[in-house]
Amino acid sequence: MREAMFYHTFSDDGTLTCLLCPHRCHLVPGFSGKCRVRKNIDGRLMSMNYAELTAINLDPIEKKPLFRFMSGTKTLSIGSYGCNFSCSYCQNYSISMGEPVTRSVGPERIIEEATELNVPSISYTYNEPVVYYEYVLETAKQAKKKGLANIMVTNGYIEDEPLVRLLPYMDAMNIDLKAFRQDAYRRFCGGDLEPVLNTIERAYQQCHIEITTLLVTDMHEKDELENMFRWIAGISPDIPLHLSRYFPSYKHQAPATPKAWLTEVKNCADQYLNYVYLGNIPTT
Repeated sequence: MREAMFYHTFSDDGTLTCLLCPHRCHLVPGFSGKCRVRKNIDGRLMSMNYAELTAINLDPIEKKPLFRFMSGTKTLSIGSYGCNFSCSYCQNYSISMGEPVTRSVGPERIIEEATELNVPSISYTYNEPVVYYEYVLETAKQAKKKGLANIMVTNGYIEDEPLVRLLPYMDAMNIDLKAFRQDAYRRFCGGDLEPVLNTIERAYQQCHIEITTLLVTDMHEKDELENMFRWIAGISPDIPLHLSRYFPSYKHQAPATPKAWLTEVKNCADQYLNYVYLGNIPTT
């Protein structure tokens, strides 16, 4: 547990507002935000998951997925728990929504492990890195000093000030662009589209980015997706896009994305973007 950054206490009773993400949760003492891991304790906002990790793995960087950054290398992937979205189809709901077993691992030990394994990068992934922001920032700072690259796999739902503070330490991001309609973000994810678009635009200016869209059954419309591809191309047609196949998970039990729909969507994306990949398709 560590005192969180980015909050404002504005009353004598210790009520505060978290300023990390666009939810701007208004918390009285004893209550946590939508992410479940930032809690008002006696008028101080505390990061309950600081240094509490659910996973430490060695992964191919392509698994993040990053296909055009440090290709062919391994990355030390770490994750905590909690999320500031509530996606009904979450593929990692046991750690984003649940109460997983964790172990305490400080930033120094992560740097040591990456060095011992002789990998060139650390990836903050599995659950949403924004909600263990302080740990990501401290680890990323130390990693930079040791010549290690930092990678963030994120939903992009973060306020400007913390994003600007973090970006100088990030070398690459894979950002989930879950849909291109505000109503879809509200209905399926419990968030808003515009802050995610802002994150993509800002991150593109400072680090390598790739975008992932999980093509969830019943969530997208073809015109909407074409507008998305056109918008991405307006930033740069060279931004890699990963179109990933959905499978039933958590509360969303619609059938898996039809392969024909994946192909149709990719053909549309190829008209606007130079690097479009299909993902999450079993080979057997």
